[in-house]
Amino acid sequence: MKIHPLKLSLIVLFSFVLFSCSNEDDGIYFDTSNEILTSNTTYSALESEILDLVNQYRTNIGLSTLKPLDIVSSTADSHTNYMIEVGKISHDNFQLRLQALMEKANAKKVGENVAYGYSSAQGVVKGWLSSESHKAIIENTKYTHFGISTEKCTTSGRNYFTQIFIAK
Repeated sequence: MKIHPLKLSLIVLFSFVLFSCSNEDDGIYFDTSNEILTSNTTYSALESEILDLVNQYRTNIGLSTLKPLDIVSSTADSHTNYMIEVGKISHDNFQLRLQALMEKANAKKVGENVAYGYSSAQGVVKGWLSSESHKAIIENTKYTHFGISTEKCTTSGRNYFTQIFIAK
């Protein structure tokens, strides 16, 4: 039986894609260890202030506060580092983070806010609250836990932010 050259090319291409990529090749890295799901993460002053400001805002509008969770912050940190590596803010690969948090943290719902360039916690939180879609994530009554990651890009000197919210 003769295989058409186009079909053969597609089979070879698909086989190459299927078998040549390792987990590290996609540029997204998750800690696959069994991370403790408590708040043992050491937060920077900026990160702690963001967590506090979000909880103060939620309290002021009658919502419950959220608890920081290591696995959520670790996942946020992976994404912040990815954004710095590619040089842009994004929600790229959100489905991978969602799946990881559903598996590792028993998340039932996941939301994410990202930002770039702010120099203060007040600035980034105000920016998120000025955006209807970001504000809706902060105000979601179903969320119970959150995590934060901020990193300064060494080349631009600007901060990148990822804040992830989950419902357990």
